[in-house]
Amino acid sequence: MVRPVSRALDLMHLGRDRVICSWVVDGVVVDPGPASCLDALVAGLGGEEPRALLLTHVHLDHAGAAGVLVRRYPDLRVYVHERGAPHVIDPSRLLASAERLYGEQMERLWGEVAPVPEENVTALSGGENVEGFGVTYAPGHASHHVVYLHEQSGDAFVGDVAGVCIPPSDFTVAPTPPPDIDLDAWRCSLDELEALGPRALCLTHFGRRGDVGAQLNAIRERLGSWGELARTGDREAFVASVREQIRAAVQGIDASAAEAYEQAAPADQVWAGLERYWRKREEAAA
Repeated sequence: MVRPVSRALDLMHLGRDRVICSWVVDGVVVDPGPASCLDALVAGLGGEEPRALLLTHVHLDHAGAAGVLVRRYPDLRVYVHERGAPHVIDPSRLLASAERLYGEQMERLWGEVAPVPEENVTALSGGENVEGFGVTYAPGHASHHVVYLHEQSGDAFVGDVAGVCIPPSDFTVAPTPPPDIDLDAWRCSLDELEALGPRALCLTHFGRRGDVGAQLNAIRERLGSWGELARTGDREAFVASVREQIRAAVQGIDASAAEAYEQAAPADQVWAGLERYWRKREEAAA
């Protein structure tokens, strides 16, 4: 049997390549990206009308265009974890949270965030099979994160769970923005993902990673080392260290990749999510 080919569409976020990709397989779009990249997504579809959207989670760089796409394709079915579903139906709280991070840059970064009609939304809890994909609940990066294993091809569409890795570099960044980073849950999700035995990991940031074990070990190591760095250090030292590690990793390979890493996972947001995680743990233990 011929395996369906998964296509990565580079959405050229803010005009830069290798920052956000959307995946298309057998008429299904996984993580359509933000509405600011809608033209690139539609061009990449090449006239094909998608039959479904699979959202790994509702962060705007992954799912911001969902409502605009449903307006364009009214029969489009949108799959999302049950904790994320209310935020695609009514994105007001999601937008308020994002505005605290991005401020006046919201429109430039993400474009319009339109609501998805409730009748188009199918809420997931994990364990389902939808559109030929097995669904696994995978919190840690977000409490409403899932991964999708395409059963015919063996490709796993992993959102942010397996990290950010900008080709041609193989350096992996742990994307840990606020508000609900949970390092323990994330490690468990990585174990569950590995147990699925995927043929490849399809990252939103950016592309296909065929060496599954190496990629999962890389994100495990980064969660551990950067988690400890955030726990014991301050913001300025953390951000400087992260940026220096990225620069060193891409030096002599492709210096422009450092900008793509920073755009996909800004170092100050990586710090903010980890700082909040440790602070909440300390408050809970007090």
